[in-house]
Amino acid sequence: MINKTKKSYDTANPSIPFIEGDGIGIDIWSPSQKVFDAAVSKAYSNQRKIEWIEVLAGQKAFDSTGEWLPESTIQSIDDHKVGIKGPLTTPVGGGIRSLNVAIRQKLDLYVCLRPMRWFKGVLTPTKKPENVDMVLFRENTEDVYAGKELEALTEEALKLNKYLKKEFGWEIREDSGLGLKPVSKTASEKLIRAALQYAVEENRKNVVLVHKGNIMKFTEGAFRSWGYDLVREEFSDVAVSWEDCEGQPGDKILVQDIIADAFLQQILIKPEDFDIIATTNLNGDYLSDALAAQIGGIGISPGGNINYETGRAMFEATHGTAPKYAGQDNVNPGSLLLSGEMMLRHIGWTEAADLVLSSISDAIEKGFVTYDLARGRNDSTTVSTSDFCKYLIEFIES
Repeated sequence: MINKTKKSYDTANPSIPFIEGDGIGIDIWSPSQKVFDAAVSKAYSNQRKIEWIEVLAGQKAFDSTGEWLPESTIQSIDDHKVGIKGPLTTPVGGGIRSLNVAIRQKLDLYVCLRPMRWFKGVLTPTKKPENVDMVLFRENTEDVYAGKELEALTEEALKLNKYLKKEFGWEIREDSGLGLKPVSKTASEKLIRAALQYAVEENRKNVVLVHKGNIMKFTEGAFRSWGYDLVREEFSDVAVSWEDCEGQPGDKILVQDIIADAFLQQILIKPEDFDIIATTNLNGDYLSDALAAQIGGIGISPGGNINYETGRAMFEATHGTAPKYAGQDNVNPGSLLLSGEMMLRHIGWTEAADLVLSSISDAIEKGFVTYDLARGRNDSTTVSTSDFCKYLIEFIES
């Protein structure tokens, strides 16, 4: 299906919705868009151009329409298949818990795709950040993020607590908040299938299923089991489990599983041993930030939320809105820029994506960076958000 998505963008002027974002969204979107436009123009000799369509979400949407996430925004992304956005604020009080989660669930963007790689010149707390080259596949639609919670001591919580005691004999303190952790075979297989297909297409050597199945046997333990079953049923010609080959996969992709807490240790000790990670929603949240820290922070960590069956995707800056820095033109636009690079690659515009990536690599290596990446470097020049993007455009055009 992903090839069909790329084919559908084999046009000179695709329309792509964008959400500027809250807080520093006003600082990073406009200059980043200019970088994307420059890369497309250069890569295709002015024969292609993205028609950007602004759609609203977050504070800007609420101020204009009284809604945090208008249905028209979801419909536009659904119609155009692909979108990109800056950071969005989390509404205070009732209603939508998280706008990011709501967008993922409404469009069934079941994969949160997080490539993790180090750029030469970025200071990190680890000795060999260059050994980190992983792609994280995080299930996006269920687990504790499903939002099936009841507040402690409410009528609903007390009712459920009573039912659980009566039907299952579960002794739970009466003053407990209660929440469900749904992990389905359907969602698990979709996520792991996407990770395996990616590993095949990108010639990666292994896939690791990260879980806490030693404790949560019928949710995360089932995730592990369903993953191995999928390998045997659908990918036996290209992949093999550790158990079935005793760690000797030959020319096939090795699929193994690791307990989540042990994996957090392993990515520090020997990150070079891992390529593709497939994991449940909450584990993926922890792992993505832990890996981002190893390569220099979420400021240069991109993200995409993708449905590999329909081709629909929303690419996004992975950091927060940082409102106290808004309007100062000094924050790092790297996460949004690299998410745009992912978006261009997703629609098959690899030449433009390569230009964005190479320009960022050049700027960081030469030390022409925003203040966060300049910190601790003696060979850097601290520049504004807009000047950083101007440098990228000059590199692309040259």
